[in-house]
Amino acid sequence: MTMLSETTEGMHNLFRLSSYASMQGYYFKPRMDRELLQTYGKGLITTTGCPSGEIQTRLRLGQYDEARQAAAEFQDIFGRENFFCELMDHGLDIERRVQSDLIKIARDLKIPLVATNDLHYVHEADAEAHSALLCVQSGSRLDDPNRFKFDGSGYYLKTAAEMRHIFRDFPDACDNTLLIAERCNVEFNTSANYMPRYPVPDGETEDSWFIKEVEKGLHYRYPSGIPDSVRKQAEYEIGVITQMGFPGYFLVVADFINWSKDNGIRVGPGRGSGAGSMVAYAMRITDLDPLQHGLIFERFLNPDRVSMPDFDVDFDDRRRGEVIMYVTEKYGDERVAQIVTYGTIKSKQALKDASRVLCFPFGMGEKLTKAMPPAVMAKDIPLSGITDPEHPRYKEAAEFRAVLTEDPEAKLVYDTALGLEGLKRQWGVHAAGVIMSSDPLIDIIPLQKREQDGQIVTQFDYPTCEGLGLIKMDFLGLRNLTIISDALENIRLNRGEELDLERLELDDAPSYELLARGDTLGVFQLDGGPMRGLLRLMKPDNFEDISAVLALYRPGPMGADSHTNYALRKNGLQPITPIHPELEEPLKDILETTYGLIIYQEQVMSIAQRVAGFSLGQADILRRAMGKKKKSELDKQYEGFSGGMKERGFSEAAIKALWDILLPFSDYAFNKAHSAAYGVVSYWTAYLKEHYPAEYMAA
Repeated sequence: MTMLSETTEGMHNLFRLSSYASMQGYYFKPRMDRELLQTYGKGLITTTGCPSGEIQTRLRLGQYDEARQAAAEFQDIFGRENFFCELMDHGLDIERRVQSDLIKIARDLKIPLVATNDLHYVHEADAEAHSALLCVQSGSRLDDPNRFKFDGSGYYLKTAAEMRHIFRDFPDACDNTLLIAERCNVEFNTSANYMPRYPVPDGETEDSWFIKEVEKGLHYRYPSGIPDSVRKQAEYEIGVITQMGFPGYFLVVADFINWSKDNGIRVGPGRGSGAGSMVAYAMRITDLDPLQHGLIFERFLNPDRVSMPDFDVDFDDRRRGEVIMYVTEKYGDERVAQIVTYGTIKSKQALKDASRVLCFPFGMGEKLTKAMPPAVMAKDIPLSGITDPEHPRYKEAAEFRAVLTEDPEAKLVYDTALGLEGLKRQWGVHAAGVIMSSDPLIDIIPLQKREQDGQIVTQFDYPTCEGLGLIKMDFLGLRNLTIISDALENIRLNRGEELDLERLELDDAPSYELLARGDTLGVFQLDGGPMRGLLRLMKPDNFEDISAVLALYRPGPMGADSHTNYALRKNGLQPITPIHPELEEPLKDILETTYGLIIYQEQVMSIAQRVAGFSLGQADILRRAMGKKKKSELDKQYEGFSGGMKERGFSEAAIKALWDILLPFSDYAFNKAHSAAYGVVSYWTAYLKEHYPAEYMAA
């Protein structure tokens, strides 16, 4: 049966039907009965569906009376004007066998007809790609006569003329498609805000309680007195957060993090851009002082660009489930759900799948994937970009194009893979994301139950949920936090010492000597062979070096040799040259700790603020535009950037020199908030290995 939402109420009823069919009616597949349809049938237009529908199946089995009775029942449930008999024609015997009886039932019961087409791909030419996809899904090959395939033809989006020709004997059935389309008018509420509500004490609002919690936290963080710079930053952030309507979000995140800490569950010091918030530091959401480390709040929450905040939080891997259980119990299981992910076929996998289903040897797929340009930031060039001269990475794919020219079979694989790339392969559950809502989720989005463990999961992916006003919390499990927890317990049992890592200063000389020796096996994110070589070359002696090495040890910066340049400049083996003589003094304090190199996204933002007069919010928008490389947006940003620099007396040469440096660096400049937060975990593990080697390595 096909169901269409005529109204917004109908759309939400459709969500409920789909949800309950999975959560309560699942048996091999989601199922719903007439009682459920009766309860949530309002606002829906329904049709008899494809040949597998109940009415057509009964007709196929010779059960005419039962089919007529079923049609009458559906007509009663949905309303006479909302139920249609569906006609299809894909050249299948099964369709033709039931069509006359279906039309007879429609005329007997005065059910209007509607002409439809079973749609599985957009264009007629996509039929081969669809056949290949079915082979991928079923693990078969195109030369297998017994493979799963669609009989008949025409499963594409037909034109109006094609449909009217096919159903020329039923013009009213074609006209009814337009009538139904005109009747269907639904609205998605994209301005809704389903921020989970924090249960504040009587007499308080979320805003007032939030401000009190921040104040309490500032006194906790600065027991000897709150510095003026900290007070000023905290007040600024409070203003932005309250004005954007997010105090409840901060209260909820602080609640489950502090519950975790109070219950002995180790929490990471921070992850992602959230570590740039002074308010988050005060509320013990994060554990590093953003002002001390030069972090920027606007990288996390930009007052010039409305978007939901997004804290990613690491927990002891063994106990992450306890935290999710806590929020589920506190805020209600009807308001909490895991998030679905839809896995798509990537370019290299598409080539391998196409090679297999076309019956070529394994080596064909290997040859093609090896000829592809190397991934940049873990992303491969899309297959369409290989033959598109307008694609920015087109020139890198010359070797691949040569293979296609020389080998017609390789070209066949490529053409088939083009049709597979980007198609959804399967659904899964987000490794960390959990939706939390102020309202029952079933009233907002469709849900489903994962068969193997009964987990309630959204049917919409996170970008769609976010667009509807829902917010995601990321509960990540980090094995190194489990190791740290075990090490601290070993130290307590072995030596009787209670070590508080949160109060640990980041200036322990023996720990930096361990890093400089490259003795980092078992040290978080610093234990690979090439990384140990870089540490020996760099000789870290302060926390900035740890943060920098985590940002630099990635394909982009390493491709530009930034990691080596940093190490050489740090140790006086390479001169530090300014980007342009006019910029040496203005950028000195921004680039001083990185020896004249732009490593962090926050540096890009600070530079735009300093030399072009951008607000940090505007600078974050510039940073995003540089990363996306959209020409129209870049031209617009360059106009404001160059204009701001000219107003401040900089020459065209200085402007161009800086822009030409910033633009490519934005591809791999790293988020310093994340680098510094993870640098703290690296430092903790180095400290434990240096001072408590037996207890740490045993853990």
